[in-house]
Amino acid sequence: MKITKRLYTNQADLEKMIELTKKRPLSHILDFPSILDLQEMMGTAARQANTVLWETEVDELIGFAILDKYEQSAYLIMEIEPEQGAEFGNEMIAWGVERLRPLPPKRYELIASVREDDTDKSTLLLQNGFVQQTWGSVSLERPLQNPIPKPQIPVGFTIRSLAGEDEVPAWVAMHQAAFGTQNMTIDERLAMMHTPDYDPALDLVVEAPNGELAAYCNCIISSAENEVSGRKLGYTDPVATHPRYRRQGLATALILHGLYLLHARGMQTASLGTSSRNNAMQKTAEATGFCVVSKKNFFAKEIGTENV
Repeated sequence: MKITKRLYTNQADLEKMIELTKKRPLSHILDFPSILDLQEMMGTAARQANTVLWETEVDELIGFAILDKYEQSAYLIMEIEPEQGAEFGNEMIAWGVERLRPLPPKRYELIASVREDDTDKSTLLLQNGFVQQTWGSVSLERPLQNPIPKPQIPVGFTIRSLAGEDEVPAWVAMHQAAFGTQNMTIDERLAMMHTPDYDPALDLVVEAPNGELAAYCNCIISSAENEVSGRKLGYTDPVATHPRYRRQGLATALILHGLYLLHARGMQTASLGTSSRNNAMQKTAEATGFCVVSKKNFFAKEIGTENV
């Protein structure tokens, strides 16, 4: 069987990528990249330019890889048709390394994530020079039939929906301050708002008494994911608070408000993901009724001019 490799071109490719993720076991349907993740990610030109598809001679997609580049690091995202062997994983890693070949002397960290129970993919990464990190990510869920406490917010603060695209620059500035990076861009945030299931009423922020954006919680319901999984699940992430407004319960209030909205829309479960290093977010999630349902380990490979 002849296999060809090509760059991502259009919406039809996105649909192929989504169909490939549907071949996963049902318990893995929400794993990153989920259908919603792909809809958001492939809405930016930068990610489209760094996505490769592997196809058979009859144009059947059997794998894809996305290189999500940042200033000093890049995330390699790989999806392989379940019946294919590890050789495609090796080729995807080789493509990611080559794609990072820097022109000036520079070093990158190439990062990949793996479910903690996926020993095959962990072995693949280790054999290709990756080193398992001490951190990863956790996915948490909360049944919405359980009582939802009433959100409590400090006097003068207001929970409301984002005021459309005009407020995106302020939202991006808040996100960058909250995480201490420049990773989120206006284009990426707009792509999140252009997905088929985006609901402006679920795009929550807290406005401070002085009019600044103090915190946010992006809630969304993916009809495509729920159709595949047979679940009624909604997301309550990402969540973050500007450093100036932390320790006032804003994230907790936003999550609880989001839970009310998801429940009102007929959802039975809420999902939230965060880094295993984000102890504050994990404590907030647990305090609002979430429990860990799965974990991912992270692996990293240092890339430099001398080893690519």
